[in-house]
Amino acid sequence: MTSEPIGTPRQRAHAQTVLDIKRLAREQLATEGSSGLSLRAIARQLGIVSSAIYRYVPSRDELLTMLIVDAYNSLGDATETAQRRVRRADLEKRWLAIGRAVRGWALEHRAEYALLYGSPVPGYAAPAERTAGPGTRVIQLIIELLVDTAPHGVRPTEPAPPPIPAALKRDMRELRENLDIDVDDELLVRGFLAWSALYGMVSFELFGQYGGSVQHNAAFFDHQLARLGQLIGFPEQN
Repeated sequence: MTSEPIGTPRQRAHAQTVLDIKRLAREQLATEGSSGLSLRAIARQLGIVSSAIYRYVPSRDELLTMLIVDAYNSLGDATETAQRRVRRADLEKRWLAIGRAVRGWALEHRAEYALLYGSPVPGYAAPAERTAGPGTRVIQLIIELLVDTAPHGVRPTEPAPPPIPAALKRDMRELRENLDIDVDDELLVRGFLAWSALYGMVSFELFGQYGGSVQHNAAFFDHQLARLGQLIGFPEQN
């Protein structure tokens, strides 16, 4: 039994051209950076007049948004796939799977990672209604990890952590209410520190911020990732 074709020939041709535009745009990101993204240059590569490209992508900002949504979803897919390979009850291995997947994706998609987490594109503001969902897929995995950790309690740290300021407690309370989760302030704060440190390590490696002081990046990353897992305080595995 053969499947029915999707859409008319014109619709399929339109969809393929959009895919080609995004592919060429990603190539531009790798060579020119996000600020050098040019619809005119893409039109030349496609062999069409510059005005014709606007039938497929109405503006440079729209193209940037499409690339950002695709990149966030690609990162989310890779991270979710990696975590699914780990037993759900093994909280520490889930954390390691998430972190390694983020780094692995970033190394394979350097230009797209830079678009997401590098310098803002001058004159462009990503529309939250389209990018917030895809952009929070990884942090949602980390929040789910914290939720699964909370009933077990966390390992105490030595020395004891500094007290959480009142202003930060208000932020954590608002976050709990928005997400409808039952995670105490200390675990949430630890989780957010680990999340920001994870992306900090990836960004430092990709953007050359270690300045040659780290020669064995994979070993350094794995070691620090494990230490961040200790900081979160996952319970001992039986």
